[in-house]
Amino acid sequence: MTEIAELQRRLREALERIAGGVEELEAPSSGAQIDPEEFARLQEGLQAEREASAQLEERLKSQREKLEKIERQSKLEIDQLKRELGDAEIQAQRMRRTNTQLRQSIQALREAAEAGVTEPHLINQAMMSELEGLRVARDGDRAEMDTILGQLKPMLEEARDA
Repeated sequence: MTEIAELQRRLREALERIAGGVEELEAPSSGAQIDPEEFARLQEGLQAEREASAQLEERLKSQREKLEKIERQSKLEIDQLKRELGDAEIQAQRMRRTNTQLRQSIQALREAAEAGVTEPHLINQAMMSELEGLRVARDGDRAEMDTILGQLKPMLEEARDA
């Protein structure tokens, strides 16, 4: 960002010098002749300033393009992180719901065991809750692996291109 500010400052100064030189050339002469060598020197200086101005404008354009590219990339990364956060929130909700079901099933089994009664449907319910908990954990692990692979992929492509 400081490079852009520096380029803008230099460009402004160059334009001011050019404007000053043009004003001198356009000023009505008081009858005195302009020295041809002085005029040629001023023309060369003006041309040099124009070239410097053009170079500075090119550099400024290049810096702006780089900044825009960085901004686009950052926006893509932020969007990706938002999607990953949304997926993680969904996984957390599933995990909480499954844990609640599992606690309820375990409590029902505990009460049945204390009463000396075996309830096959309670055992099945507890097993189903535990199985769902394992599925949720597996999905969470898979989502985490996908996130890690997503982060590694650009690095691997960059290393391959280098």
